Amino acid sequence: MSKRILRDNTQCALAGATRACGSFLCALPSSSGRPVGRKADMNRRGFLKCAGLCLGVGAGCSRVFAGGGGERRPNIVLIVSDDHGTDALGCYGNTVIKTPHLDSLARDGVRFTNAFCTTASCSASRSVILSGMYNHATGQYGHEHSYHHFISFSNIRSLPVRLSEAGYRTARIGKYHVAPEEVYRFDAALPGGSRSPVRMAENCRDFISGGDEPFFLYFCTADPHRGGGTAEDLPGRPDLFGNRANGYPGVTEIEYEAKDVVVPAFLPDSAECRAELAQYYQSVSRLDQGVGRLMGVLRETGKSENTVVIYISDNGVAFPGAKTTLYEPGMRLPMIVRDPHNKKRGVTCDALVNYADLAPTILDFAGSSDVAGMHGRCFRKVIGSERAEGWDETYASHTFHEITMYYPMRVVRGRRYKLIWNIAYGLDYPFASDLWASSTWQGVLKRREKYYGKRAVAAYIRRAQFELYDLENDPDEVKNLAGEANCAKVLAEMKAKLKAFQKRTKDPWIVKWDYE
Repeated sequence: MSKRILRDNTQCALAGATRACGSFLCALPSSSGRPVGRKADMNRRGFLKCAGLCLGVGAGCSRVFAGGGGERRPNIVLIVSDDHGTDALGCYGNTVIKTPHLDSLARDGVRFTNAFCTTASCSASRSVILSGMYNHATGQYGHEHSYHHFISFSNIRSLPVRLSEAGYRTARIGKYHVAPEEVYRFDAALPGGSRSPVRMAENCRDFISGGDEPFFLYFCTADPHRGGGTAEDLPGRPDLFGNRANGYPGVTEIEYEAKDVVVPAFLPDSAECRAELAQYYQSVSRLDQGVGRLMGVLRETGKSENTVVIYISDNGVAFPGAKTTLYEPGMRLPMIVRDPHNKKRGVTCDALVNYADLAPTILDFAGSSDVAGMHGRCFRKVIGSERAEGWDETYASHTFHEITMYYPMRVVRGRRYKLIWNIAYGLDYPFASDLWASSTWQGVLKRREKYYGKRAVAAYIRRAQFELYDLENDPDEVKNLAGEANCAKVLAEMKAKLKAFQKRTKDPWIVKWDYE
């Protein structure tokens, strides 16, 4: 008697023990959640798939993806750039920078106008992206690499592990920057320098075309992060942002004139800043070409029409006032989602989503409801909704960047008001080493200027315990309303929301309300 797999419209039901198909063996999961049957050519997971059928594992499948008349589970590509703000993207309003491929992705998908990281620091932010949890609960409080050595707790079940258990092939390429590897485990780590995005894309070709089962690709460039030396012949010796004289394979380098760049309101309009923005723009345009080549590989391998592509940056641009801060330039970031099965294209969505929401959303695309322990929630239903109801509030939690940069901040942000709680407000605000050394910041110090952009230098370095901003009337977050009598009710309400968030997510720093 043959075994059968029974399915309805909402969940996968298992009714047999094993089923052979082609060169793979579809096996029922054991009580441990691992398949009990294998074939010699199967990998360590014993993929649970056969002719496009989806077997839900963990908490089960939330929908059916069937071959033939049903919907196949999509491939998923998550692109994460490094330190890229909304300030340097054509589709977000910059008329100078050339980002045709990201602009094309936005035209073919949905551009979120209120997407936020939860912590404006590389490792910590990436841990949120890959876990669906705020980093105060994972232990990835700051940088993973070198002597900083922050790592996540061993009991965290990450996105790639859950996808692997749901039958996806998983691979990463480029910047990793989280630990330990057994927590953030991928099936494959593909080769390719993270400053060479076109080569990275080409190095993904074999993985993308390597099987009939769905895949998850985590594609992480180091562009447009600072680094690569300084331009000695330009004002203030600006950082090169990875640019180099001999360029990178497959990249047509696009150079910018300092006089042409758009200086965001939070930055000083100085010769040093403009020179650094020009280098930053060049790095962004290189990243853009890598995205274009990756989309080309998807088309050439016949995978494009069943691949969800998500583009984000880990945190804001690497200038003081953005990266490492929870001001808007540090946490309000680009997010573009291309779902080939979504009929709405080229639209915007105003939902306040954050990076804790990414993992549950990706798992939903994969047909898995295995989201136990995650803090975020799935935003798939609002993709394509220009006015999203029920998505009016977001939270952020930052504790470290480098190990010397202890400055815990917690944030609640609504559509109008935003509250920042500077838990260590008695300390001077700590600088990342590369931001302190930047010619932009050093120029301000050298000239003893009182303002950095629209914010007073003194207010940037020494911060109040609470910062309350009316974003409708003060989008640059300059006027702190926390001490205003007419805002006392708003402040109290925001504090209560912050405490509830900390309790809900088991934030150890909640004790600071009582003991400091």
